[in-house]
Amino acid sequence: MNLVTIEQVRAHCRAEAEDDAILTIYADAAEEAAQNFLNRKVYATPEAMAAAILDDTAGCDPMVVTPVVKAAVLLAAGHLYRNREAVTDAPARDLPQGFHDLLWPHRVGLGV
Repeated sequence: MNLVTIEQVRAHCRAEAEDDAILTIYADAAEEAAQNFLNRKVYATPEAMAAAILDDTAGCDPMVVTPVVKAAVLLAAGHLYRNREAVTDAPARDLPQGFHDLLWPHRVGLGV
């Protein structure tokens, strides 16, 4: 997917390069979560979207990534990086509401 770069994720999380493997997993998961919430595929470039449209793999209402979508992906990846365990001494934290707030205007197919 690569809507954000590993350098952007690392900077957002204030992580070190040695964490890149796990940051990549979290960034990929955040991108997938964003696309699932949006009910549409998001492409890193107009060229990538055009190629998917030609290949008939773009789905309905594809879009090119925007700064808002990038911010939501970084927010979710950062949350996953900081809250890695299901059980902790700290209070449990849900995905930040800002993730959905940022993506909501771009969401399609608001059905069930």
